[in-house]
Amino acid sequence: MSDAHHPTIGFIGAGNMAHCLINGLISDEYPATQIWASDPSIEQLDFLNHQFHIHTTKKNEDVVSHADILVLAVKPQVMKTVLTPLAPIIQKKQSLVISIAAGITEPALSQWLGNKTAIVRCMPNVAAFVGSAATGMYANKNVSTLQRDLAETILRSVGITLWVTDEKLIDTIAALSGSGPAYFFSIMESLENTAIKLGLNQEDAHLLTLQTALGAARLAMSTNETTQELRERVTSKGGITEKALAVLESHGTHNAFAKALEAAYDRSIEMSKQLT
Repeated sequence: MSDAHHPTIGFIGAGNMAHCLINGLISDEYPATQIWASDPSIEQLDFLNHQFHIHTTKKNEDVVSHADILVLAVKPQVMKTVLTPLAPIIQKKQSLVISIAAGITEPALSQWLGNKTAIVRCMPNVAAFVGSAATGMYANKNVSTLQRDLAETILRSVGITLWVTDEKLIDTIAALSGSGPAYFFSIMESLENTAIKLGLNQEDAHLLTLQTALGAARLAMSTNETTQELRERVTSKGGITEKALAVLESHGTHNAFAKALEAAYDRSIEMSKQLT
């Protein structure tokens, strides 16, 4: 049963991202008694129940009937099949629906659930596993101010959130932050492997690469300086950093990243069309 301060939150799908969000909510002292989750996997449900002591069930209808807020955490390919039988209950309860499924647009969700449904579409990234996600969020016209706050509370439990007023920007955020960790992992992989070739052992190269990446991010977040200004500040004229950056520029690194993000953006739009 819901209370005024803690509406009941239900998760349809209990995979990795649902696990991250539930963990974040519990860590923020959200009552476990106000959280439900459904999934076809008994093992997954048993794990969540044992770890967090939330309500679990194999029946999606049980979650929908109890929840004020529904978090859709199923694979995009099965979203329509899962939602269609739940639509009448969701419409009757006037639940807030939060979708974290990549590629499923708000118009598609509204078509399946009814055009009066309050829907928030968002895109958390893999850093949710360590409470450092960057999540873009879009709300349709049916979402109230209170519901926006509730949606933000859920997603902020695993990192920062950013609201956008144009749903198309979710595709931009998917290209930047959704796929972004993989870009940085690729850079870190290259730096680590080259450092090993230049004499460091694997353990030391790995540790120094991780700490350097962490330090750069923390420094950037601690100042109002732009990334360009930060880069210029650590690049002494005639020094080793300037030499390294000149090589990167000669190989078209900036252009390569621009093309990479544009390709990811185009693919995100393409996937949306294929899935809906």
